[in-house]
Amino acid sequence: MATKTAQGLPALPQAFFARPAEQVAPDLIGCLLVKRQASGELLWGVIVEAEAYCQSEPASHVHRRRSPSNETLFGEPGRFYVYVSYGIHHCVNVVTHRPDWADGVLLRAVALPGEPDRVAAGPAMLARWFGIDRSHDAQPVHPDQGLWIAPRPPELVGLGDADLMQTSRIGISQGQDIPWRWYWRASRSVSRRAKGDRQPPYDELVFLLGL
Repeated sequence: MATKTAQGLPALPQAFFARPAEQVAPDLIGCLLVKRQASGELLWGVIVEAEAYCQSEPASHVHRRRSPSNETLFGEPGRFYVYVSYGIHHCVNVVTHRPDWADGVLLRAVALPGEPDRVAAGPAMLARWFGIDRSHDAQPVHPDQGLWIAPRPPELVGLGDADLMQTSRIGISQGQDIPWRWYWRASRSVSRRAKGDRQPPYDELVFLLGL
């Protein structure tokens, strides 16, 4: 896996994102976030946690109004939406569903091959590790832009509902009762586990991907 080229890590098609956020989010678990470095090498990791947000519910950035800062969410699906949280931390989302209806999925955690479990556990740490900032806002999720999402590798294609934990979203003050956060239960790189869900003794990714 670590030696794959860009040709070996194709981007998900735009049609993948042209669905409601709550359908896209669980399907992103196991997919790969990929960034082409200045050297040409690929930095990649497995998405293990994601949250869905929709214009119709109170936790969405656009629930109250459309503004220049959230305009990207109203655009074509299959683009990155990057915002700054608390004036400090960048958070990476992908735009979903359809134009003029603001749906998006927040990437909450990524597991990285050969790195400690939690180096990208949480939106801010994920963005920092991949060097993602506002300059990536509105960019298509495509290799031509140097930052994209690749489909689940063959070893992870079999991931299903039984492998995922569906629970409430975290770090928000409204809409906490909507269960639109999903994470891979076998991963030790999740930002925060649901109450009663114990940390696995080892990370299954290491074995599935042969790392």
